[in-house]
Amino acid sequence: MSEINALCVYCGSSAGSDPAFVEAARALGKTLAQNRVRLVYGGGSVGLMGALAQAVLEHGGDVTGIIPEFLAPRERPHRLAQELVFTKDMHERKRKMFERADAFVALPGGVGTLEELVEQLTWLQVGRHRKPVLLANIKGFWDPFRALLDHMKRLEFIYNARDINLVVADRVEDILPKLRSAALEVSEAEKAMAVPAERL
Repeated sequence: MSEINALCVYCGSSAGSDPAFVEAARALGKTLAQNRVRLVYGGGSVGLMGALAQAVLEHGGDVTGIIPEFLAPRERPHRLAQELVFTKDMHERKRKMFERADAFVALPGGVGTLEELVEQLTWLQVGRHRKPVLLANIKGFWDPFRALLDHMKRLEFIYNARDINLVVADRVEDILPKLRSAALEVSEAEKAMAVPAERL
């Protein structure tokens, strides 16, 4: 059985147009702190990223922020995080986030959030890890993406749906229980599988 001690959360550096997204980020941050699950995230203090990290800190939780040096002026690193890691590029950032996390959650976000999510799904599909990956489908945000995956499956571009074991939660309170249930199927050895340094 694999425990979830650190959770990587991908989310927007913008707040989005619906206040429900910020509320969800703050609720997830509170939940992580209360359950003593360390947040691993993109390091920013703005948008959903900032709301998430601030909520963890306000409720006594631990935060690791990982941010490329060139993005620091734009995303403004959260200086109150217990650990703030600067990287030379986006790829190093994603690799460090992977290494420090036991599971992954995608809150609403933009192209960057989507790219991070899809890379984890790619690594799942080619057998590089079995860490749980969850869509926080707040107000149906990820429904179009789920429809695209179904479209790919119907056309047999994704030929084994079990290779992409994507967990979905519509409510914040279901995120940790669903991740913990998924993690029961992952051994510590599988969790520690090394992701190759080169891009896939």
